[in-house]
Amino acid sequence: MTRKSGDTTLIGRLANVCAGLTLWQWLIVLSVVISVIGFIVEWQRGLVLEYFRQGRPFDRFALVLIAIVILPRQFERFGLPGMLGLILAGALLGPSGLALAKEVGPVGHFWSEMGRVFLMFMAGLEISLSDFRRYAKPSSLFGVTTFAGPMIGGYVLGQMFGFSTNASVLIGSLLASHTLLGYPIIEKLGLVRRPFALTTIGATIFTDIASLLVLAVCLSVHVSGILDWYTLAELVGALTVYSVFVMGAIPWFGRVYLRWRHDDEVAQFQFVLAVIVICAVGAKLIGLEDIVGAFLCGIAVNQVLKHGAAREKVEFLGKGFFIPGFLLFIGATMDLPAFGRSLVERLPFVLGMIGVLCVGKFGAAAFTAWFYRYSRAEGFSMWALSLPQLAATLAATVTAYNSINLAGERLIGEEVVNAVIVLMVLTATVGPILTDRFGRYVK
Repeated sequence: MTRKSGDTTLIGRLANVCAGLTLWQWLIVLSVVISVIGFIVEWQRGLVLEYFRQGRPFDRFALVLIAIVILPRQFERFGLPGMLGLILAGALLGPSGLALAKEVGPVGHFWSEMGRVFLMFMAGLEISLSDFRRYAKPSSLFGVTTFAGPMIGGYVLGQMFGFSTNASVLIGSLLASHTLLGYPIIEKLGLVRRPFALTTIGATIFTDIASLLVLAVCLSVHVSGILDWYTLAELVGALTVYSVFVMGAIPWFGRVYLRWRHDDEVAQFQFVLAVIVICAVGAKLIGLEDIVGAFLCGIAVNQVLKHGAAREKVEFLGKGFFIPGFLLFIGATMDLPAFGRSLVERLPFVLGMIGVLCVGKFGAAAFTAWFYRYSRAEGFSMWALSLPQLAATLAATVTAYNSINLAGERLIGEEVVNAVIVLMVLTATVGPILTDRFGRYVK
């Protein structure tokens, strides 16, 4: 009896597939089945996890790479940020999950520091000073308002929930910055050169630099225990001088170097990698945070490497290697049971942060759109573009959490970190959706 070619049942389709397999393909299927059965047996005996726990770091690195390859894409299929998949992978593989390692070692800390620096470098790399100069006035207005609203609201929220004055100021600054996650969407809609879009892009320079300055001040106060005008003036002066130096010297020296080695992509890549690390270390040497130097370096490099193979290689290294490592580190240092308890016990605080962010950003976008007579759809698009909290917020949060004073106290606790992660997931999901929806109504 021959099977009809039109058989659409599950068994029929399987039979058709099996009938078309070659001997080599049958051997492959058999090897996969045997491997899966063997893995299940060894897992039940507890030997698989024990092998990785007792094995070489290279063995655990294999699992890390599998997580990097698989999980982000699966989360993106459901409309969630791929970053969340990597944080979850770190939590599952880390000490509070499967405990493949009892603690994050020196290699993990180095990987995390490089990822944090690269994350801020990539944020700066997306900013164009030429666009900011063209729309300096509206960008400055939107930058000030979209920073001040969430900053004040976050400070009041922190005070309401019993945080110290220093921690409350930092919480406000965490909500004040934004990441242009919706940039590819407005680019696809052909709106990237419109005034409202350039205004929002330019405002990113103000919000990110201001947030990083507040972070530097809060860290200084946390470590020293005092705040005086001399310290504040010293930090502002150091940031001003360093900003002028980085954004002036690197483009000048970069153009000279790239003209000299214009045919050597490897040399160009090494040059960019070197200035990233040097700018980060230089910022640390003068009392600022390394992520401040990395952010300024990104703005400076963008003036030299608009496009090209060297820039693509640097982005590839950051996005494909170091930044995923930073996100895995965040997950590995999370206590999952404590994270769940914190969300339940501190739910009003989490909801308060979401409310402050949405209201503060909306008020700033509405006021700027009214003042410069942007359309209603353009005002809503500005709000949607300024909602996502990713690069600067995440890097600053981790830096503040890792800051410990002489009394052994952290600047912010796990409850703030957990709230920021929830905020990151929500805004990174909703922000691009709203950007696409409002952008389609822009005439």
